[in-house]
Amino acid sequence: MAKGLQGFSWTMLLLFCAIQELGAWAMYTAVEGPGLGHPGDPALLASGRVKRGWVWNQFFVVEEYTGTEPLYVGKIHSDSDEGDGSIKYTISGEGAGTIFLIDEITGDIHATERLDREQKTFYTLRAQARDRQTDQLLEPESEFIIKVQDINDSEPRFLEGPYIGSVAELSPIGTSVMQVMASDADDPTYGSSARVVYSVLEGEQHFTVDSKTGVIRTAVADLDRETQDRYEVVIRATDMAGQLGGLSGSTTVTIVVTDVNDNPPRFPQKMYQFSIVETAPVGTAIGRVKAEDSDVGENTDMTYQVKDEEGVEMFKVTTDSNTQEAVIMVQKPLDYESKKVHTVVVEALNKFVDPRFVDLGTFRDQTIVRVSVLDVDEPPEFRPPSNLMEVQEDAHVGSVVGVVTALDPDTANHPVRYAIDRSTDTERIFDIDANTGAIVTGKVLDRETAGWHNITVLAMEADNHSQVSRASLRIRILDVNDNPPELATPYEAAVCEDAKPGQVLIQTISVVDRDEPQSGHRFYFTLAPEATNNHHFSLLDIKDNTAAVHTQRVGFNRQEQDVYLLPILVVDSGPPALSSTGTLTIRICGCDSSGAIQSCNSTAYVVSATLSPGALIALLVCILILVVLVLLILTLKRHHKSHLTSEDDEDMRDNVIKYNDEGGGEQDTEAYDMSALRSLYDFSEIKGGDGGGGLGEGGLGGNPASELHALPQWVQSPDLDFSVFRDYICKKVEQADEDLSVPPYDSFQTYAFEGSDSPVPSLSSINTWSSGSEQDFSYLGGWGPRFRQLAALYAGRRGEEDNEES
Repeated sequence: MAKGLQGFSWTMLLLFCAIQELGAWAMYTAVEGPGLGHPGDPALLASGRVKRGWVWNQFFVVEEYTGTEPLYVGKIHSDSDEGDGSIKYTISGEGAGTIFLIDEITGDIHATERLDREQKTFYTLRAQARDRQTDQLLEPESEFIIKVQDINDSEPRFLEGPYIGSVAELSPIGTSVMQVMASDADDPTYGSSARVVYSVLEGEQHFTVDSKTGVIRTAVADLDRETQDRYEVVIRATDMAGQLGGLSGSTTVTIVVTDVNDNPPRFPQKMYQFSIVETAPVGTAIGRVKAEDSDVGENTDMTYQVKDEEGVEMFKVTTDSNTQEAVIMVQKPLDYESKKVHTVVVEALNKFVDPRFVDLGTFRDQTIVRVSVLDVDEPPEFRPPSNLMEVQEDAHVGSVVGVVTALDPDTANHPVRYAIDRSTDTERIFDIDANTGAIVTGKVLDRETAGWHNITVLAMEADNHSQVSRASLRIRILDVNDNPPELATPYEAAVCEDAKPGQVLIQTISVVDRDEPQSGHRFYFTLAPEATNNHHFSLLDIKDNTAAVHTQRVGFNRQEQDVYLLPILVVDSGPPALSSTGTLTIRICGCDSSGAIQSCNSTAYVVSATLSPGALIALLVCILILVVLVLLILTLKRHHKSHLTSEDDEDMRDNVIKYNDEGGGEQDTEAYDMSALRSLYDFSEIKGGDGGGGLGEGGLGGNPASELHALPQWVQSPDLDFSVFRDYICKKVEQADEDLSVPPYDSFQTYAFEGSDSPVPSLSSINTWSSGSEQDFSYLGGWGPRFRQLAALYAGRRGEEDNEES
């Protein structure tokens, strides 16, 4: 049937195109000479007025043509065409030569391909008429349009799917859920191909859809989320305004039914039972109960509360916000011996109630919770729980302070033992009778030292010491009058020499008393008995625990007496009354005309300026430290000086290395006067017997004889003993080899001694081959500390030889 309808449409469209084409043939467009042609075209530049024009208008071609032959579109024709084939028709533009072909002789245009209006609605082309022989334009190039004629070949489509909507349960009929919209690709301006209407294919029992707008609405008022929480509704869209032959498309819409608070909470059970031990601390959770609610989300939020008076006193209920459970907890300590079972009424109610559904019933429910208390072995309990005792501070050791009592709550008359936690009474001031609980004093008490004592008393079962209870006990020490009053400070006063009788020296004299009588302090002031004959000062008791001192004579003479000591007797109110004597020091001073003190007696200043023992000790320590520092500095200086002297004595080689000049060798005759050195030694002949070194041919000549003693001269005899030198040199070489930090004194260690068998003459500037007679080396002692050791060596050798000769 669809194919039949399609053929019918093609017939109607072709007939319509034919009618349009016939109308186009009847139309002509006037062309007036060069005004419509291209400049420079010879055919269009002919003089005169020529009536020419194209014979066509807008062409139409139907889409989706399925025939086997090319589809005839239309014909172009020039009024200058006489039918002899001299004119050639050509087209160019969109689809020319591929989609659209033209007969060059007749001007007929055919479509060779299947067109789709939804892809392209029209094509723009240009037509030309040329002379076949000269290829010259006979008509100006003109533009024309081929429109693709629409047919109903596209069904409506829901482009925004899938659709998901929601509606609250129990909504009234006609409540809008959502809107769906279908789109048709056909031409909305041509026919009814794009006119879409909507209908419900599935789910029409609960929902409807507006045929024009696509708005989905509820069809019933009893949608219940708890029964069904979602619906699948199929919506159909049909074009051609729903007429026969129209195309259609469908989509599935998911409608979720949202929850409202239309269900009250309900406990699954009307009674719950729990058990807990009697020693459970306050705040212990006993158990959990939960009321069920068919709603979801915040509509299931609820609160719980205890309704009965007994339960409110002993238990409390809280709500677990995560699980919406009621947590039952202990609010007061439980006692198995007092009550073994407790009954609690727990009520659950919705937190958020929708007033629209109040008529559905009460949104609350109740249940009964039975709590069984389990018995456990408990430690003794102190009765009564008073924690304060009092005792006089003058109580004797062993006096009873008080008695504590503890009972076993599990068994009547069960024996209890008592003890004191010694960590709270480390000094063992108190003791307790283990059987009776009587607390007695263990040491002498003193309220002024410690007025309160806090101890912990332990009570335990006689046969099970692990069951222990503790009680804190505060013991107050009551005061007795055992401390006499004393002056608050060592009072001193100054009085002018010209003082008048009745002048106030001290306005207020106060005292302190370490005791604290319950009725308060009351002190009495008088002069001590030894001051009864005093005619200089008087004491006035002001009756408010203070006193004042006044002068009693006219003027004083500080030359006769500059200090007065006034003994004052202070007595408390007791009982028993205690007293003490304090001394008031009064100094006689010189004053100016206004009464201002200028200076007191010098004696008083000397006494006041006397250093205390602590200051004297500090001064002596400072002096001692200064003496030690001076001695230490002198010792360091002396030690440093002796150290420098010892270095000069031991090291004779400094004079060698300090020159820092090696010279130019034997060939250098300009750096040193070599003749002065060679004149000391004569290697050509050895003279003996005169006790001095003779001079050879290369002698000193005219130099003074004193220069001969500038260096020691001695003759090496065959029987001389070099062991002293050899031992000394070997010792120094060994020390240098072992100590890597010693600088290399090569001039002394390497060349100072050659040995007796060396064939090479000595390199030393000391002439060892002088006269055979012995030399006197006593003058070496005058060369200074650097040659002291060398002089000792030569002097020692000389003394040994003198002894041998003698």
